[in-house]
Amino acid sequence: MVNARISAGLGLTASDRTGKMMTKPAASGNHAPRLGEGSLYERLRRHPAVAFDPHVAHAALIHDDDARGVLAAVHGEYLDIGRKYGLEMQAGTATWRAGRSRSDVAGFDVDRLNRDNVAFMQEIIAARRPQPIRLCGVLGPHGDAYRPEEGLDSDSAERFHRPQAEALAGAGADELAAFTMPALPEAIGIAAAMAATDLPYSVSFVIRSAGTLLDGTPIADAVARIDGTADPAPAAYLVNCVHPSVFRQAMETTRRERPGAAARIEGFQANTSARTPEELDGLEDIDTQAPEPFADAVAAVCEQFAIRLIGGCCGTTTAHMDAIARRLAT
Repeated sequence: MVNARISAGLGLTASDRTGKMMTKPAASGNHAPRLGEGSLYERLRRHPAVAFDPHVAHAALIHDDDARGVLAAVHGEYLDIGRKYGLEMQAGTATWRAGRSRSDVAGFDVDRLNRDNVAFMQEIIAARRPQPIRLCGVLGPHGDAYRPEEGLDSDSAERFHRPQAEALAGAGADELAAFTMPALPEAIGIAAAMAATDLPYSVSFVIRSAGTLLDGTPIADAVARIDGTADPAPAAYLVNCVHPSVFRQAMETTRRERPGAAARIEGFQANTSARTPEELDGLEDIDTQAPEPFADAVAAVCEQFAIRLIGGCCGTTTAHMDAIARRLAT
């Protein structure tokens, strides 16, 4: 099935912590793709025992004993799926909204908040050894991920994101990733901030079916600009927070027009809804799809485009991720 088409792990797996990047992994036989976690933000935001901080969201949960337990349990559910099917996992910190200005307004030191989240995840991972789990330090956009006009210019983005990137790297994350980036200028800046840490890193876009970021930049142009400015370049690019049907259309367009850029997209974290960002923005109820047909759609596009990191975004639960893992392990 999917893993028979994939000859190596995600490109960033082949990098080390010396800063020497390999944008493509060396072939090493057939390997299953790496499994990411399912939804954290949207799932926890609706949990009756959890109260998000209005500024840093779920990053602050680790400082409340009850909420910390809920967060650990959700991570544990996802990681247990990887162990069940014998898949390497990527686990992410709950720091998507824990950048400098948000942390300052919330009364947290950005360095300590991010370091504490890394330490929390390290405890969870250590308890599951020798299960293979990579710890990803997670960053996100300055503004609303569905509103590209709220993004920063490149220079401001590098300054804004650098303290968080340095904190996550300094605390011992294995890799970094910026998720749900809607606009190119901020993506350029956040890539520069992550590149300066010498950790392998990736940039993940939220896209439209036409093959563009939400700000209208073609995916291929975004990849070329970041590859040409970041030093070192990202180990890989990802797409998250869109439905498999949207991902397929965008990737077919990109591969047809710029196959080299399409090949740089190595990860996909799928949303269960096919609605547009404008339709999803502010939606109170989760628009979801049943686990089995959703997993079929995810597996199909990941096979079609040789995707190596496969995870879930909004709307996904343990049932969705279990269904995906079962297909990947076949």
